[in-house]
Amino acid sequence: MELNNILVISGKPDLSEVISQTKNGAIVKNLVTGVKFPVFRNERISSLGEIRIYTTDGEAPLEDVFTAMYKKESAKPLGFDPKKAENKELFDYFGQVLPNYDTDRVHASDVKKVLHWYNVLLQADKLTPTEEGKEQTADSGQQAAAEEVKAEKPKAEPKAKKAAAPKAAAKATAKPKATTKRTTTGKKSV
Repeated sequence: MELNNILVISGKPDLSEVISQTKNGAIVKNLVTGVKFPVFRNERISSLGEIRIYTTDGEAPLEDVFTAMYKKESAKPLGFDPKKAENKELFDYFGQVLPNYDTDRVHASDVKKVLHWYNVLLQADKLTPTEEGKEQTADSGQQAAAEEVKAEKPKAEPKAKKAAAPKAAAKATAKPKATTKRTTTGKKSV
């Protein structure tokens, strides 16, 4: 599960995925509507990979929370709407997913966001179990090692190119550019 490219943008209701980087920001795609739009560096942007949930013994990465929810729900959406649920129902569910969350520092609005994000990511097919992600990483590592072995084979050295003739002779024979004479039609001073 790769959460570093998934962004929370202040003032935007849903999650967005980074499509490409620009000089002053990035081009992102809304995961719900599919609309692409630019975001700039001066906007308040957070990556889901950086967000942590307070626990009694430190902080838990959001990826761990989503993995626990994925396993608990058997890769299905939540059975209730987190935005319309009561606080007690939210905290009961969150306690099942992350039993050691800090009840003093985690608020109902935080739990609603996390549960809503889970549904959005699941709908956008951005959640995968951690075990599969590790297997994919191992497979890509084996492919990279095979490519390195292929790259180590000595190749024939390229032949030296002939030096190009200087272009000074061509410049000397070029015609000078014609200049136009500018005239002014303004009033003359007396």
